[in-house]
Amino acid sequence: MSLRTLKLLFKARALTIDDIDFAGVRNILIVRQHNQLGDMLCSVPLFAALRHKFPDAHITLVASPINYEILFSDINPYINEVITYDKSGPRSIRRFLKKLRKRNYQIGIVPSTVSVSRTSHIINYLSKAKVKVGVKSINGRKNETEFLLNIKSDFMWDEQKLHQIERNLDIGRQIGCDLPPEDRRIKIVLGEDEIIFAQKFISANFPDSKRPVITFHPGAGKTQNKWSIDNFILLAESMHRAYNCYVLITSGRIDESVTTEMKGKLEKLGIESVILKDTPVRKVGAVIKMSDLYITNDTGVMHVAEGVDANIVSLFGPTNAYEWAPKGINNIPIQSKTDSINEITVEEVFDASAKILYSMKSKTETI
Repeated sequence: MSLRTLKLLFKARALTIDDIDFAGVRNILIVRQHNQLGDMLCSVPLFAALRHKFPDAHITLVASPINYEILFSDINPYINEVITYDKSGPRSIRRFLKKLRKRNYQIGIVPSTVSVSRTSHIINYLSKAKVKVGVKSINGRKNETEFLLNIKSDFMWDEQKLHQIERNLDIGRQIGCDLPPEDRRIKIVLGEDEIIFAQKFISANFPDSKRPVITFHPGAGKTQNKWSIDNFILLAESMHRAYNCYVLITSGRIDESVTTEMKGKLEKLGIESVILKDTPVRKVGAVIKMSDLYITNDTGVMHVAEGVDANIVSLFGPTNAYEWAPKGINNIPIQSKTDSINEITVEEVFDASAKILYSMKSKTETI
């Protein structure tokens, strides 16, 4: 459907925050049906802010099937229901719309912080939510579907160098939803089964508890976010020589070729490694939490590591560390001096890793 046709058929009635009956809010819809795991996890504080403002409301999230598992289980304290947007055919879309229309939504939110999805705005509009919240423009780029919203603002986030978490919260702040600074972070509470899985995995693969476990994630969804595999190998070799560490490699669905290559090249250097793959993301997070250090490209699992309070060295090339880097005490982001992630040297990453390991050792000795 063209924008011209959309404008002829649909338009949201203009509102201000004074027009909202906050006491009457019983149902809230959030539409975030993109596939990017990192984008979704950075939305979690916004969900928490909505729950804080509306503790008794039923909050529904529209998500893609690929994000269903982590959303349904990890954000359950804030979200009552997840509806997956399955667009595989007319029948599945009809089922989706039927679920969407089951509730009388007072507020519908489209948290666009990276790009603007026309589909998300149409879904939000078709939900018949009375108050439709989103962005009018992002960093000077107009939202072409802003006419489907009635609470909206122009945001210049890049000028302010705001983190993605703050960008998501900015959208909620338009209707008075916010969190104290100390709560503005990703939190993933692990269940007993995930913790037990991680304990068994670590003890089975890395039996000597005196040797540190250093975990590497050489993959990424975007090619430009991948530090050279040869750099990862040189780094792992240096870390192994310096700390006699175990080497663990995490692998997502799209990372198999690069992780297999890394394992093979390390074996030629006489360094054994273990690949963690085909594992639910919550259990991956539990294993990362139990390892001594996580060295990763800018990719979705980096935010999972943040959510479980892991010790992280994160690498950034064309993406901005100030926008995406994990928060926390034992997190060191390294920003390339150019748009090329391979301008980051092995020495830089080794030094940052050594700093975290020294900090953790000193803390343990003090205790």
